[in-house]
Amino acid sequence: MYKETNLRSIVKGISWRFVATGTTVTIVYLFFGQLEMAIAAGLMETVLKVGLFWGHEKVWQRVRFGKKRIEPFNLWFTGLPLSGKTTIADKVYEKLRTLDIPLERIDSKDIRELIPDVGYTREERNRHMKRIGHLIQTLQKNSISTVASFVSPYRESRKAIRTMVKNNIVVYLKADIESCKKRDYKGVYEKAVCGELKNFTGISDVYEEPQHAEIVIDTDRTDPDEAAEMIFQYVKRKYVK
Repeated sequence: MYKETNLRSIVKGISWRFVATGTTVTIVYLFFGQLEMAIAAGLMETVLKVGLFWGHEKVWQRVRFGKKRIEPFNLWFTGLPLSGKTTIADKVYEKLRTLDIPLERIDSKDIRELIPDVGYTREERNRHMKRIGHLIQTLQKNSISTVASFVSPYRESRKAIRTMVKNNIVVYLKADIESCKKRDYKGVYEKAVCGELKNFTGISDVYEEPQHAEIVIDTDRTDPDEAAEMIFQYVKRKYVK
């Protein structure tokens, strides 16, 4: 959230006074035909009204009338590996940034780089999701909304996130596993099939589809830009009116 600084208020006041003082000088001169009187009136008005404008702005900053607080929300992208979570979440994040609201982007890859030994068993993943929930809670206490993308394959961990955070919006990116394999430029699915990667969602581990997702998008039929726009409009309609 941006706060008006004293310097900005002063600069705004001075820029406006150039316009207003010029108008005052012109009007006084037209009425009285005395340039010295017009200039003196303009200078006096400038000194007084710059101070008054600054004080007026500071008073209104403290007045809540007419202000509406944007409640922080969490967009939670879930789906099979390579279903399009990161790509679409990034696009939605960039769109939401244009609304000038406090916002952070959280992606599973970035978090696992910070905590590399998390593990992929059901217990380890559920514990990891609770860590993410606490992180989002902390951000929300500072009025910061979040765009988070995690495979989060288990219903219990997604339920924990919903319980922990405010205004949780589950975005389920539905995709056929064969489509995900075709998008696999890193070869992780092939490694999982060969047994090199254990507990790999969709191959050697289960993905439990969300039963109560706010948004469901079939990424086999919807391109990323269209999907991002749909999600963006949903958030605008529900939380940024």
